Amino acid sequence: MAAADAMAGDNGQLDPLNPMDPGTDFAPDWAMDADPSDDASGDPSDDDTSQERPPLRLDQADLEPMGDLNLNVPDPDDDRIHDADFRHQIELAWQVCDRFDLQTEIWRGRILRAIRDREKKRGDGRGTGFLNWLKDREISKSQAYKLIELADSADVLLARNDLSPTAMNRFSKQAFVETAKAPVEVQHLVVDVASGGDRVRRQTVRQLSDEWAAMTSDLLPENIRAKAADHTLPPRYLAPLVRELEKLPEVHQSALRDEVEETPDTDTVKQATAQARYLAKYLDAATQVRALDPSGGPLDLELALEEALRIGALNVAADLVAQATQLEQAITKVYGSWKRIRDLADRLYVESGSSTPHLRHLISQLQRLSGDQVEVPLAGGGDRTIRVQILELLENDPDADPTPEPPNQPPSTANLSPF
Repeated sequence: MAAADAMAGDNGQLDPLNPMDPGTDFAPDWAMDADPSDDASGDPSDDDTSQERPPLRLDQADLEPMGDLNLNVPDPDDDRIHDADFRHQIELAWQVCDRFDLQTEIWRGRILRAIRDREKKRGDGRGTGFLNWLKDREISKSQAYKLIELADSADVLLARNDLSPTAMNRFSKQAFVETAKAPVEVQHLVVDVASGGDRVRRQTVRQLSDEWAAMTSDLLPENIRAKAADHTLPPRYLAPLVRELEKLPEVHQSALRDEVEETPDTDTVKQATAQARYLAKYLDAATQVRALDPSGGPLDLELALEEALRIGALNVAADLVAQATQLEQAITKVYGSWKRIRDLADRLYVESGSSTPHLRHLISQLQRLSGDQVEVPLAGGGDRTIRVQILELLENDPDADPTPEPPNQPPSTANLSPF
């Protein structure tokens, strides 16, 4: 094959250290003999050569392995191998797997990208040919696009950095992916580590990313960045603070910056990080809770937040609004499932009859989930049962109960009664 010959070494086998050129032509040899004047969009029945074109076939040489696939895995029952030597040999074997795994997935991603782009240009516009190709090879669409994303990241990383094949083999697969997602400056630092002969793991990439964020982020005061540069404040504590500060409005960022600038120590940084995390959680969840309706009375979320900070209950307030969001979403989901069960039970009841007594019995047993009162036994609760009453109330509903709710209780449309 043309692609294999271009990458083959002296022994005619693929070099796993050489990344495949993204511009490599994967067309079979017979495609080169086609008449360039043929109109690809014309009627296939008018093209006599299309009937004579031989199918693409792989011979045994094309399917030969790239090299010796036998790994030197030590015998776990051999007592003559010292534990340190055993772990060293295992580590070497694992690095070989990482190397081939990374190279193979990059190659697969480039192949999938070529097929996808070809389909975009010459297909039906809906990607049917690409999806059929994936189906024939039992590849899911999400898996295919992950591989394409890896190939794109590899191209970007290799274009920005002078990464030799030898240095590339020092990356684990996850470390390579993390590096491709990192800022350009962090990429250069990681490539320098790999070029220097050190093994690059995901932990290495994260450590360098943390150090870069701690020393360069404008969200940290100058004295904190200086302490990060001389390692008197560990970057692993400062990087989470930067990530949490990025989620906050400027007014809250300033308050936390002043706090850590006044007391630049590890405990203060940890406390500020936790506080920023709860602040972000509170602000994000409070905007999603539909129960916080202005019609229920004026509510100032910022003043409520200040009061929670003053009494040291920010974490409790953040958890409260977050749980409220989750409860509302769960109720909406339960209501959708309840409606679906009612519709299916009614449909099945109409289609069944006296000749299907067991089916009718199934429907009657599930009435405890499809009625206006839904009953569910508590798991591990013995004889206790949760009973939920679902009432579909519309605004200005003339049939709704005009009796107001007690003044000390919020209005509700569900009655939860454990028995």
